[in-house]
Order: sequence, then C-alpha cells, then structure tokens
Amino acid sequence: MKTIKLTLLCCLLSAFTFADVSQSQKDALVAFYNATNGDSWNNSWDIEQPVSTWFGLTVENDNVVAIELSFNNLEGKLPKEISSLSALRVLDLSFNKLDGELPANITEMVSLEELKLFSNNFSGAIPCNIGKLKKLKNLELYNNNFFGEIPTSIGFLENLESLILSSNQLMGKLPSSISNLKSLKVLSVFDNSLLGTIPSSIGQLSQLEELVLSNNAFYGNLPNELAQLTNLKTLLLSNNALKGNYAMLKEQLPNIVDFDLDGANLKGSLATLDDEEDDE
Repeated sequence: MKTIKLTLLCCLLSAFTFADVSQSQKDALVAFYNATNGDSWNNSWDIEQPVSTWFGLTVENDNVVAIELSFNNLEGKLPKEISSLSALRVLDLSFNKLDGELPANITEMVSLEELKLFSNNFSGAIPCNIGKLKKLKNLELYNNNFFGEIPTSIGFLENLESLILSSNQLMGKLPSSISNLKSLKVLSVFDNSLLGTIPSSIGQLSQLEELVLSNNAFYGNLPNELAQLTNLKTLLLSNNALKGNYAMLKEQLPNIVDFDLDGANLKGSLATLDDEEDDE
C-alpha cells in the first residue's frame, strides 16, 4: 500500500512539475511559429519540448504571458491564431521582417500591456478598434508601412504611457481624443503625412516628457497650451508648416533638453503662440 501511495504521489508531483500551457495555447504558438518561418529563426523552438522551455517565452500559472523575439529573423505574417493567447501581456516582435496587415482579432488580446512591433514591414491600417486594448501601456509601431488615419479609439487607451507611430505612411489629423491619455509620457509621430493644426487639447497631457511631430504637414500656429507641458524634455516640431516666432517657448518649458523648430521660427519674441495675425 505504501508503494502504491508513493507511486501516486510521485506521479502527482511529476504532473505538477511539468505542467505546461493548454493545448489551445500551444496550437496558437505552433501556428505563429509556422507562419513566421520558425525553422529559420536565429533562436528557434523545439516544438517537441514543453512550451516553458521555448526561447523568448514567459509562462506563469500555465499561461503564456510574454513573447519577446526581437532581432530573431522572423518573417511572414502574424497569424490570427495569436489571439488565442488571451493571457499575453507582452508581445515584442521588433526588428524582424514581418509583413502584411495585423490580424483584425489582435484587439481581442485584452490583457496586452506592451505591443512592440516596430522595425518590421507591417502594412495596412492600424485597427480602428485598437481602443479595446485598455491595459496597454506601450504601443510602439514605428518604422513600418502602416497607412490611413490614427484611429480616434486610441483615446480609450487611458493607461498608455508611450505612443510611438513614427516613420509610417499615416495621414489625416492628430485625433483630439489623444488628450484623454493622461498617463502619456511619449508621443512620437514624426515622418508621416499627418496634417492640420496641433489640437489645443494636447496641453492636457500633463505627464508628457517627449513630443515629436517633425516631418509631417502640420500647419498654423502652435497652441498656447503647449506651454502647460512643463514636464517636457524633448520637443521636436521641424519640417512642418507651422508659423510664428517661438524663441521664448524653450524658456517657458523648464525641463526642455532637446528642442527643434524650423530656423524661421527661432527668431523674435514670443507674445502668443496661436493668436498671431497671418502673414500677408
């Protein structure tokens, strides 16, 4: 009897020790592996081994909570099966060769806190319902080929601290809903085809430390409310069609370190930012 009990105990301990993710999660990971040419990755997976041993994965409580595979020679498209990883908090696939559109159901991954897909070849529009990912703290999609407008639903990402969409083919206006992102520290959209005036509501982003709007088609006068961003360390606005004399703006921002305006905007005194008469 003692032998039987001991055997059962050993079996239970073994099962607990080698517990792994569910079959549905494993299936999603294998689909991801196959869709991104896993055999050619720099650090590949042995899919015959437990998922917890696979490179770049973090498993907690039998759930995959992080995939971190930057600089790993991934190529191909992100498969829709990835949305089955419902506990995933971190998806970092930066510096790879992934292309195509993001699967529509990526916005069902509501546990995501970090979505880092920068420096790939992704294209298509940013999902219009990206605002469903309410736990996101970092959304970094720069250096891809995304086009279309920045979705207004981005304003629902109230936990967002970093929004970096630079070096894409985005167009349209900067959505005023961005003013809802009260935790935002970094907003960077340089090197796109964005246009319009800078919304005055941007002055509500009191935590903002970095504002990078260079190399777009923004026009008009800067809003006075920019001077409210007293935590700003970086303000880059050059290569737009912004007007006015902003020589004193830097003095109104006590923590500014990196400051870049067009040469024509660095002369004279700053009486107002947005109330000047248009040049005749």
